[in-house]
Amino acid sequence: MYDDKGAKYLDLIGGISVCNIGHTHPAVIAAIKKQADQYLHVMVYGELVQSPQVQYAGLLAQHLPQSLNSVYFTNSGAEATEGALKLARRITGRPHIISCNNAYHGNTLGALSVMGDEYWRNAFRPLLPGIERYDFNSTALLDAINTDVACVILETIQGEAGIIAPNQEWMQALKAKCTEHGTLLILDEIQCGFGRTGKLWGFEHYNIVPDILLLGKAIGGGMPLGAFIADRSLMHSLTNNPVLGHITTFGGHPVSCAAGMAAMQVLLDECLIDTVPEKEQLFHTHLIHPAIKAVRSKGLLIAIQLDTAEHVMQTLQRCLAKGLFSDWFLFAPDCIRIAPPLTITSDEIKTACKIITDSL
Repeated sequence: MYDDKGAKYLDLIGGISVCNIGHTHPAVIAAIKKQADQYLHVMVYGELVQSPQVQYAGLLAQHLPQSLNSVYFTNSGAEATEGALKLARRITGRPHIISCNNAYHGNTLGALSVMGDEYWRNAFRPLLPGIERYDFNSTALLDAINTDVACVILETIQGEAGIIAPNQEWMQALKAKCTEHGTLLILDEIQCGFGRTGKLWGFEHYNIVPDILLLGKAIGGGMPLGAFIADRSLMHSLTNNPVLGHITTFGGHPVSCAAGMAAMQVLLDECLIDTVPEKEQLFHTHLIHPAIKAVRSKGLLIAIQLDTAEHVMQTLQRCLAKGLFSDWFLFAPDCIRIAPPLTITSDEIKTACKIITDSL
C-alpha cells in the first residue's frame, strides 16, 4: 500500500482477512467493470434472476459439502450472523443459544448478544435473552447442550481472542452432541474462510460439517458481501410463516457477487492455499525475539503475544515508521495481529519479521 506521499507499506492485515488474493487483483477489477457496465442494483427478492448471484452461489456450493447447498447472500458478516440466528430459532422453535467467551460475530444487536466479552456488550443492554456463554474448548459447553438449545454458534478458529484453535476431539464431540439433541451447529468462518487456515474452509481441519456456515470478509474480493449457508431443507423455512422470513435490499449485490466470484476463482486457479503451510512456518522460523512470549497460528492467521498491550502499541507504531502495517486484537490486546494477503512472498515474510523483531 502507498500513502499520499508515495511511501510504501507492507500490508500484514489484508483488510482483516478481506484481501486474501491481495489488493486490486486484475481479475477482480475486470469483473467489477464488466458487471458495472451491465447493471447495478435491480431487485433481489426473486423477481429477476441475477447471473452473478446464481453463478457465485453455484461455485461456493461446488466447493462445499453436499449439505451446504443453499446460499443466502448478505451485505456483511454481521448480517450473516443475524440471518443464521433467525434461521436456527425458526427451525427449532427453541429459546436458548450457546456461544463462547471471547467470541466475535459482528456488531449488530443479535451478533453483539452472542459476543463473548462484557466490555463491548454492556453499553447496549438489554440484549437478546436466552444466551449462555462458555469457554471455547470446554467440557462445560458440551454439557450445556440440550433440547432447549436452538444452536451453538462459534468461530471455527477464535480470531479476536488471539488465534485460539479448538481441539480436534472437542470439535467432533461438539458436532455429535448437537446432532444428538437436534441443536444446530453454526460455524463462523467470516475471518478464517477462503484459504486463510491452509484449507479452503477451517472446518475441514476437524472432519466435521456445520449445519449453518457463516462467510464474510474475503467472500467479496474487497467488495462488501457476506453469506449464511445451509441445506435447502433448512433454508426453505424462511420462505413461509412469514412469507419473507428474512429479507435484504442489497444482499448479493451483483457487483459484489461478480467481484467475489472472480476472487474465489483466482484463489483456486493460482493454488494460493497450497502455499499457506510453508508461509506459516516461515513466520515461526523468523519471529524469534526475547520479547515474544508466544506465536499462535492457524495458517496465515497469526498472533504474536508480547507482555503488555502498551508494548504492542509501541511496536506497531515503530513498525509503521519502518513501512510495515499491522494491528492488534479486540480481546487479546497483548498480541500483534498477522493476517496478510495469501499472495505474500517468502522474501516479504522475511522482511516483515525483521522489521517486527527490529522494532521489538
